[in-house]
Amino acid sequence: METVYKKFYRNFYIRTNGFIPVLPLQYEVYPGDFFQIKNGEMLPLGNIFRKGLVAREDCDFDHRPLSPANWNINVGVTKPYSGRESGHDVVDGDFQFSKQIIAFHDKGSFLFKGNRPESVKIKNWYDLKDELIIKLTQTCYSFRELYVVTESATAADWTLAISSSGKGELEIATEAENFGLVDLFGHSKTKNIQTKDIEFYHRECKRKSIFFKAKKLVVQPEKLDIFVSDLITQRENKNEWAGNFFDYDFQFDPVSHHTSLPRSVQTSVLDMLQTNDLNPNTALLYFRWDDANMDDVEKFFLTYGSL
Repeated sequence: METVYKKFYRNFYIRTNGFIPVLPLQYEVYPGDFFQIKNGEMLPLGNIFRKGLVAREDCDFDHRPLSPANWNINVGVTKPYSGRESGHDVVDGDFQFSKQIIAFHDKGSFLFKGNRPESVKIKNWYDLKDELIIKLTQTCYSFRELYVVTESATAADWTLAISSSGKGELEIATEAENFGLVDLFGHSKTKNIQTKDIEFYHRECKRKSIFFKAKKLVVQPEKLDIFVSDLITQRENKNEWAGNFFDYDFQFDPVSHHTSLPRSVQTSVLDMLQTNDLNPNTALLYFRWDDANMDDVEKFFLTYGSL
């Protein structure tokens, strides 16, 4: 995804206590949906209930309202003008309206307002998590990287504006009487008069499920530590082995300082297992669920070949 959206995704995650907007923003997700993130995009793969991995009667759902204060977010935004003005229409004659100019001071600056947010949550995830590991990694599928949506959120309506530059501007107005000037943005009777350097603007008036929390499949840290330790040992002894095996005078430093391993090594541990080491009886020794977090939000903005 374009980096212009990064501030919105980061700050939305922080301010809403862990909810992540879908990608793209028109895509809908529901509790039980499972997906991967590939080349900066969400790849939907199914739903644990629709696929029959978990029976409906085995799952409890919780419906709850969310704090509306957390769903009113802005970064790099000011309102240099708010006021009442007069106009004239050939049919209706003179009329008054409230006008506001919203200024965006950086690329990616945004203004978001969501009204009456609510969520639907898998309440007894703890009862399902082990069964799902076995089914998703062994008996039904063979996933090594996966996310499962555990909670999805909606708003009665929401509005989002994101600037494409440091000169973004949004001019809005409403004819509604006795309407507080500070609340023009996101109101149902507010209209856009003019925009400048606005990358994205959208108002959604339906309770579409496009915000979520998820669990991600990760390798158990104990198994990962053992694997990493073995890999580092192998790398430290590789030069000596190569000199003896090929009977050639390779030149190398006697002590290697390049013992760090990339974070993606956790998936490699599974590729190195011996046949039948990982099976339905041992899957829980190798996998667990963690909360999707800011690192996963960052994956939306990583693409193959990027620096």
